[in-house]
Amino acid sequence: MTEKPIISIEKVIKNYPVGGKEFRALKDITLSINKGEFAGIVGPSGSGKTTLLNIIGSLDVPTQGEAYVLDKNIAELSHNEAAKLRNYNIGFIFQVFNLLPVYTVFENVEFALLLQKNTVEQRRKAVYDALEWVGLQDHANKRPDKLSGGESQRVAIARAMVKRPKILLADEPTANLDSENAHGILKTMKMLNKELQTTFLFSTHDEKVMGYLDRTIHLRDGALEKDIIENKTTSV
Repeated sequence: MTEKPIISIEKVIKNYPVGGKEFRALKDITLSINKGEFAGIVGPSGSGKTTLLNIIGSLDVPTQGEAYVLDKNIAELSHNEAAKLRNYNIGFIFQVFNLLPVYTVFENVEFALLLQKNTVEQRRKAVYDALEWVGLQDHANKRPDKLSGGESQRVAIARAMVKRPKILLADEPTANLDSENAHGILKTMKMLNKELQTTFLFSTHDEKVMGYLDRTIHLRDGALEKDIIENKTTSV
């Protein structure tokens, strides 16, 4: 029996009001993502990458069409239902690390668990597991201003992964990193994808990121241009 896609996008259109008119950011997008994929939405700035990622992450809704994530129709979710979907099942990594400067590394990672019904000991174990995945267990008591850029992004990965989400969305996660740190971060993500079967979906135009992807979904001017899966190209 074929497993259902973890993400299913059907004829999605997204319009935004701009100067009294409507700007169409996404144009009739249809695609599906399966569990455990390591995929990227790629294209130049303004192609609609982040808009599509935000819809999948339940931070936005389509103007037309349907977006299903873990069998949930994003447009039909209440504010609380969308928040619950994110809190338990979706992790986010952004190009800006967004670490809280007054908290330690441990506390920054733990923050993602505070809305879940875990005991203190369960949270502690989950945080140290996540820090071990990214090689920062010895940095638990440091504050963000004592970390390098690469270390800060690894904390952001640990924070996103600590709840063991089914889906991790990464919006230009290597944009503020040098080449060495970027490759280190991508190898860590690839390892977590394989070990935990978390579905990774990137928004990027970084060639370094594209070199690690098993699938590249190309957008241009809000439209799906081509979909490349392990050297198999589908033109749209």
